[in-house]
Amino acid sequence: MQAHDLQRRRRGGASVGGRVRIVTTEDAVEEAWREHWPRLLALLTARFERVDLAEDALAEAFARAARRWPTDGVPASPVAWLHRVAQREVIDRLRSEVSAHRAAARIAEDLAQRVDPGEPQLEAVADDMLRLVFLACHPALPPHAQTALALRWVLGLPTTEIARLFAVAPTAMSARLTRARQRAAAEPRAFELPTGAALDDRVEGVLRTAHLLFTSGYAPSEGTEVVRPEVCAEAIRLVAVVDDLLPGRADVQALRSLVELQHARRDARADAAGDFVLLAEQDRRRWRHDEIARAMERLLALGPSAGFAEELRLQALIAAVHAVALHPDETDWPLALTFYDRLLALSGEDRVVRLNRAVAVARVHGAAQALTELGMLDPRDHRTAGALAELHAEAGNPELAAALFTSAAHWCACDPVRRHYQRRAREITTA
Repeated sequence: MQAHDLQRRRRGGASVGGRVRIVTTEDAVEEAWREHWPRLLALLTARFERVDLAEDALAEAFARAARRWPTDGVPASPVAWLHRVAQREVIDRLRSEVSAHRAAARIAEDLAQRVDPGEPQLEAVADDMLRLVFLACHPALPPHAQTALALRWVLGLPTTEIARLFAVAPTAMSARLTRARQRAAAEPRAFELPTGAALDDRVEGVLRTAHLLFTSGYAPSEGTEVVRPEVCAEAIRLVAVVDDLLPGRADVQALRSLVELQHARRDARADAAGDFVLLAEQDRRRWRHDEIARAMERLLALGPSAGFAEELRLQALIAAVHAVALHPDETDWPLALTFYDRLLALSGEDRVVRLNRAVAVARVHGAAQALTELGMLDPRDHRTAGALAELHAEAGNPELAAALFTSAAHWCACDPVRRHYQRRAREITTA
């Protein structure tokens, strides 16, 4: 069986969509921020070639909108109003910076005479948006800084929200963003679009950033929640932006399919008390089947490729094996194992892939065979220890399983997952 076997087994619903209904001026500002921040920032950065000034000026434009629109009314074209105010703010800041330099001051004055009062051409901003994405995810920046800048610049999240997503103080995140944007802006030719192999490298970096962000929400390493759906949603939105800017790329399409398939299970991954629910025990009626249907359509349009894009496609196909099974007993584990075998060969014996593949081996050939193939895998983190514990429990090694569950609970900083490990250890000990 191959990927197209999944298509015959999927039953899904219709898509549901819609925009936020604007009721108040506060709603209008919020909607304008959500819809227009990234493109306006890209336009301003392209024109003035100063992303730091562009960002500060645009933030000030929105702040003025929040103050003035409640009394003056929402402009006929909010985006044109914001664009005009932000342009003038950039120029004012340039004047302040260059007041001691006559030549530079004349340049600022010339720009002031050419402020565009009309509607910004947002439909023609794709290249500028792409530059902004690549600038945020510049390889000179550490991964956490890339993710934070992408959330700020590309998705327009306020600093306070980014701080909440990263579980740090807003002041700390503000300082982190300042350092990151200064470093990114200082890179030679930072706002130029890469081409050829350099473009592929940068796209891969953007996708890895988005995937890392999604994983941090899908399986939080600490805290009180099984899943942080708002983090996952922002990661998906980042992938969607790249998909809009670079349509038809196999790697982008594959990652978008993967994260949407996984995110569709969010409502069933925790019970009413907030406790972790295993995949096999989830109420699949609570899955978002309309989202699964859309992701499946995108995924099944992809053919085999190579490298990173193929790794993502195989991961998405594995997620699809679970998504099309409306009951755990309907899961096509042999097909999943086939995909895992290909993924393991591509990933260079990646530890996580080996561990996840072992679960499929256990379903097809038994837990003892899975443990044999894993060999002496060191349970050095809670996910490894927890997976090994389940395999040993299935293989008839209760004492070792209980000890591994206890170790997993000790290493786990995510409260509901830790409680799951503790519960499993008690169940095995008292059985």
